[in-house]
Amino acid sequence: MCGIVGYIGKRDVAPLLLEGLQRLEYRGYDSAGIVITGKAAAGKPGALKMVKAKGRVRELEAKVPKRFAGTTGIAHTRWATHGAPSDENAHPHMDAENKVAVVHNGIIDNASELRAKLTADGIVFLSETDTEVLVHLIARAQAET
Repeated sequence: MCGIVGYIGKRDVAPLLLEGLQRLEYRGYDSAGIVITGKAAAGKPGALKMVKAKGRVRELEAKVPKRFAGTTGIAHTRWATHGAPSDENAHPHMDAENKVAVVHNGIIDNASELRAKLTADGIVFLSETDTEVLVHLIARAQAET
């Protein structure tokens, strides 16, 4: 089980996401994370900025910088199913180029097989979660289109 919250709009997103995580914290106490897009320039998307923490939402809040500005983001509070509670296993997960971020609630039944194929293709995993498989598959699909 986990809690997921997202926002797209004109307001500063970090406080909104953190408030959403506080409301959803009962859905997972093991870790929490947030990713936002920075300010865009010249029509290009802004950079993704991420903060994750093992433990409750208050642990995450303590790590979020004061200048963590953006208007789009996703956040997650985790109840561990694949991989122990840790900063690395906290969601969101990002691809190697920090262009794709994913949060997920559920179990990917064939995650081990997918991970083995991606690892054989040179993908480096930073967590033990099944969700990280998704982010690498999405990034690969984007690169191929």
